[in-house]
Amino acid sequence: MNSPDPYKDRWLVFFLVAIAVFMSTLDSSIVNIALPVIMKDYQVDLSTIEWVVIIYLLTVSSLLLTFGRLSDIKGRRWVYCRGFIIFAIGSFMCGIASGPTWLISARSFQAIGAAMLMACSPALVIDRFPASERGRIMGILGAIVAAGLTTGPALGGIILEYFPWRAIFYVNIPIGLISAILAARILKDTKEGDLARTESFDWSGAVILIICLSTFITVLSHAYAWGYTSFLTLFFGLIAGVSTVFWVHIERKKKSPIFEPSLIKIRLFILPIISAIIIFAAIFIIIFLMPFYLVHPAGLTIDRAGYIMSIPFVILFFISPISGAISDKIGSRLLCTLGMIILTVALIALSGLEADTDIFSIVWRLCLVGIGIGVFVPPNSTTAMTAVPPVHRGIAAGTVATSRNLGMVIGIAIAGVVFNTIFRDLSGGSALKMYKPELEPFFMAAFQSTMLSGAVVSAVGIVVSYMRGTTSN
Repeated sequence: MNSPDPYKDRWLVFFLVAIAVFMSTLDSSIVNIALPVIMKDYQVDLSTIEWVVIIYLLTVSSLLLTFGRLSDIKGRRWVYCRGFIIFAIGSFMCGIASGPTWLISARSFQAIGAAMLMACSPALVIDRFPASERGRIMGILGAIVAAGLTTGPALGGIILEYFPWRAIFYVNIPIGLISAILAARILKDTKEGDLARTESFDWSGAVILIICLSTFITVLSHAYAWGYTSFLTLFFGLIAGVSTVFWVHIERKKKSPIFEPSLIKIRLFILPIISAIIIFAAIFIIIFLMPFYLVHPAGLTIDRAGYIMSIPFVILFFISPISGAISDKIGSRLLCTLGMIILTVALIALSGLEADTDIFSIVWRLCLVGIGIGVFVPPNSTTAMTAVPPVHRGIAAGTVATSRNLGMVIGIAIAGVVFNTIFRDLSGGSALKMYKPELEPFFMAAFQSTMLSGAVVSAVGIVVSYMRGTTSN
């Protein structure tokens, strides 16, 4: 008698994960495109409305490890179903927000649901697919991420053209609730549904970790604006440092810590995590600064700049599945090293842009960026997730997602520091508030130097990616 196929429901599980991934990436890009409209509606300044984005990033980054660990203990199904419900409720609260404070609070609540979904998604996929298919399926998942990021601005533009901005949140409600029902049914008879263990959850470690990560990200995001020696920077920096030391101290004594220390000793886990932080830092140096270059010195309209900025994600859509499939055969070392090399070359090429550079020359450089990302991400994520024991894949998935968010914040911080420092030095101490043609030489010098700093970051990533060694997964 034939034994039952342990992977028979894998495509149903993948379909469910794909919905969550697409919904979360689509939501982030739609919200970004709507910020000017929301700011005008509430009659508030940019420093206030930017917290609609910042609070989401802070909340998600602070909770990923916590929910990853919780999914290892309570089960993927338990966390995933609740993640969809909380995300839907949070979207409703965002839609009915009567003011910026309410909206920012609702975005934080919505981010709790997003963190629950993000923390489980990679683990669900890796758990349900055989090792020979994991690279390919993670590549397809990368393509879905790209689809969400590229669809968001276009769909957001259409919604905002015909409906109030609140509609961008309301569309998540039926999707989230239907997906929660599907998750309860699809995951009911899978091994993830019965994964719950008798271990206790480390609540004290989770709370301290949230304080540590949230204060650290706050310092990274605002240190330049506040001043490196300002009270706020030193205050949040002190809290981040003290909480980190305290967290490490108490976690060593826990029988079931929020993070499994043994994972640090796994070379094929920890080096891909470090590599992910590096590549996303380099990527977000580009993503943060390129729109300013396209709109100001290059003189493009905002909509054309948006189309051009979507190019890396379009390329990522096609490259990720190919890279993932190849990694199933040759492993991740060569692919991830190659991806870092391509991104380094792209950043060096971007540092050669001038104010009058033609569109084609801009496009091929951004195509290189997309190729580098597409080649790197699927095999890197697959290796990190496969290298750990199945019982710890939840915390591994949370760590992978956290590394991505930390990289984003670090990249934006590097771009801000390098660009603003050089711009101020060249302009006689003036900050870039309102762009004028006479500022072009200062802008371009600062822009080019920032791209080169990104190339240095990704060059370090080449070494780290290669150091992981060989793997068959």
